[in-house]
Amino acid sequence: MIVLIDNGHGGLINGEYQTKGKHVDWGQEGVIYEGELNRAIASGIIERLTVLKIPYVNLAPEYRDVTLQTRVNRANKYPSRDSFYLSIHSNAGGGHGSEIFTSPGNTRSDKIATIFGQAFKETFPERKLRTDFSDGDLDKERRFFVLTKTKMPAILTESFFMDNFEEFRDILNTQEGRQRIIDYHVNAIIRTKVDVFGEKLPSNFRL
Repeated sequence: MIVLIDNGHGGLINGEYQTKGKHVDWGQEGVIYEGELNRAIASGIIERLTVLKIPYVNLAPEYRDVTLQTRVNRANKYPSRDSFYLSIHSNAGGGHGSEIFTSPGNTRSDKIATIFGQAFKETFPERKLRTDFSDGDLDKERRFFVLTKTKMPAILTESFFMDNFEEFRDILNTQEGRQRIIDYHVNAIIRTKVDVFGEKLPSNFRL
């Protein structure tokens, strides 16, 4: 199993944010840039996967805002049966909690999303997972470009709301909070490796 990691939006180059919008200025409390946050989470996941010897690809290592088409093109070079696409984001628009998205329809992506949802609730039992059980599972379905144009199973995670001050202050802008987001993603990846791709963990495996 290969994890294709997509850290959404652009980062900071010489202090200049590369994606218009996608940030929240909390004045004296600081500014949160989604692209920086996404890269921090992706980097933490990559570090853990390296130690665990779980194959991965960083689809957008650049700090510029790589286009969605380029991200999808890079992903589609990998075997669809042996990989899954993980797009990492944080939310805005008024609200609280986290969400997991897949494309419409019943696919392997739904099973992976369910595993991620369960891992989130175990890591953040005190926090809300925003769900939609209208089709029988917890993920929300949208026709996001990276979910519909990739050939392999694909999910998109939205970890909390940048414009919710409490979630910014207590989770997104803290080392502990970011580490918990990393942990939930890594735990879900491990379960996906076993439960969806049918691969075994090494006998000496330790989290």
